[in-house]
Amino acid sequence: MANGGRVVALVVLALVCLPAVARAQTTHLLIVVGLTTESEHDEVFKKWGTTLADTATNKLGVPKENVTILSGPQATEKAVVKAFEALAANVKPEDTVAIVLFGYGTYADRVAKFNLPGPDMTPQDFQPLLAKLKSKRIVFVNTASSSQPFLETLSGPGRIIITATRNASEKYATLFGGPFVEAFSADAADADHDGKVSFLEAFEYARKAVEASFAREGLMQTEHALLDDAGDHQGSMTPSRDGKEGQSAALLSLGSMHQQALPADEKLRALYVERQQIERRIEELKLLKSGMDPDKYNAELEKLATDLALKTRQIREAEGKK
Repeated sequence: MANGGRVVALVVLALVCLPAVARAQTTHLLIVVGLTTESEHDEVFKKWGTTLADTATNKLGVPKENVTILSGPQATEKAVVKAFEALAANVKPEDTVAIVLFGYGTYADRVAKFNLPGPDMTPQDFQPLLAKLKSKRIVFVNTASSSQPFLETLSGPGRIIITATRNASEKYATLFGGPFVEAFSADAADADHDGKVSFLEAFEYARKAVEASFAREGLMQTEHALLDDAGDHQGSMTPSRDGKEGQSAALLSLGSMHQQALPADEKLRALYVERQQIERRIEELKLLKSGMDPDKYNAELEKLATDLALKTRQIREAEGKK
């Protein structure tokens, strides 16, 4: 068997033996619901924000203390900066950080803005805030109108940037945020049936829902979402797990829809944690695949896959003795 085939076989063998246990993944979620000019939209955007927060904590296993939601009068530039400072102080390099914006965006004099009470925030305002985060897994989602310039500015290594529009001229209130939030608790969004909705799967679910909504009403589509995870400042409306855009987004999620507590037994619990650490290292390696020598990547993946299989065997043997 070729080396690549042997690696794949080892990974599959290890993963099929895994029960549905939540990974030891630390996720941080910052939700900002910005300023709107219409009460109807105001309520919708607030609902999207609170629903995402509830889904993350109640269904996906994100600790409540890791979820921050800023809405209404509290969603000021000063509050956003303070929230980023808290993230910068607590986030570790291996953690996943997701920032999701709901609300209105504007574009004038070649400057895009996310509308907030008081001073609005531009992509240039967010850039130094993101730069302070130690995480190598940053997801920035702007579901507002005229949001594409945020992708163009914030794109970079280790970042997944999603915007509701493909250019700044798409200026009408967007629908994208609703199905994007819905995706994280929808079995239909879990295309590969692994119990987790990746950011790529959430993007695809929302993109198709938006298209269907405009088609039902017989209206010309006024928003086209983009996803960038290649760091090329361009993005794609049709990313995929095998394409230039979409590979990293296919690997990251907020959490698992099928949570299961770790064992109470101390020794068995330690084995589970060790296995989760190996799983995380495999995930990190896959995120780095595009920039690695293929032989080195395969060698490292084979070693980790072997470690994972051995650790799974240890767990099964330990559980058999209980």
